[in-house]
Amino acid sequence: MTLNRGILLAFAGALLLTPDSLLMRWSELNGGEMLAWRASLSGIIYLLIGFIVGGSAKAIKQGALKRSNFWILVLCQISNTTFFAFAIALAPVAIVLVAVATVPIISVILGFFFLGERPSAGTWAIIGVVFLGVVLSVIGDIDTTAFLNLSTILGALFGLFVAISLAVNFVVIRKDNTLPFELALGFGAAMAGLSALTLFPNARLVNFESALYIALTGLFILPISFYLLSYASRFTSAANVSVMMLLETILGPFWVWLGVGETPGFFGLIGGATVVAALFYFLKRQKDDPVHSS
Repeated sequence: MTLNRGILLAFAGALLLTPDSLLMRWSELNGGEMLAWRASLSGIIYLLIGFIVGGSAKAIKQGALKRSNFWILVLCQISNTTFFAFAIALAPVAIVLVAVATVPIISVILGFFFLGERPSAGTWAIIGVVFLGVVLSVIGDIDTTAFLNLSTILGALFGLFVAISLAVNFVVIRKDNTLPFELALGFGAAMAGLSALTLFPNARLVNFESALYIALTGLFILPISFYLLSYASRFTSAANVSVMMLLETILGPFWVWLGVGETPGFFGLIGGATVVAALFYFLKRQKDDPVHSS
C-alpha cells in the first residue's frame, strides 16, 4: 500500500515549514515588521502560483470572486498571518504553540459538522498523544507567574485564533474542491502585508541581512509550504493535514537550537520524541489502512 497523496503533500509542506521560526529569529524583526514583509512577499508568490498552475484567471472569469467561500479563505489568511505575528510578539512562544496545537482538534470538530467526516478512535488517540507531546515540549518554558498577565492572555487568544483560521481554511478547501484557494491566500496575505507596511513604517527601513532572512521565508518557505498543506486538503481530511502540520511545532525549535543555540530542556526532548513517534505511527497507519486517510 502507498500513502494517500494528501498525506504526502501535507508531510512535505509541514517539513518545509520547519525552518520558518529560525529565519524569523535570525531576521530580528518585530511582529509588525515580520507581518509586513512575510505577508506581502508570500502574497505575491501565492498569486503567481494561482495564475501559473492554479487556473486563477479562468476562475475569476467564472465568478470565483463572488463566492462566499472565496472570501472566507481571504479572511482566514488575513487572520492567520496577522494573529500569528502578534501572538509571538505578545506572549511566550511556548504558550502560543500550545494554542496553535489545537488545530487538529478544531479541524475534527469542523470536519464532523460541515463535511460529515467521522474520525476513528485511533485518529482521536493520535491527536491526543500529539497534543500531549506538544504540551510536554513547552511546559519547561512556561512561566506560571505570567498566566494572569494581559499580554500573555492576549497572545494565547491570538494563537487560538490562528488555529481556528487554519482549521477553517483546510475544511473550506476540502469542501469546495473547485475553489481557487491560491488566489484567496494571495489576496489575504497581500492585504495583511500592505496594511502592516502602512501601520508599521519602520518595516520599510529593515537592513539587508534582516531583509534576506525574511525574504527567504516570505518568498519560498511560507507560500510553498502552505500551498502544499492547503492543496493536501483536497485529498485527505482536514484533521490529517492539521496533524501533519504539527511537525513544525516540534522541529521548528530544533532548527532554532542549531541556529541560535537555544538548547531544548528535558521536557522539550521528551515531548518532541513523543510527537515524532506519534506522527511516524500515524504515517504507518495511513499506509497500512488507507481508508482512514481520506
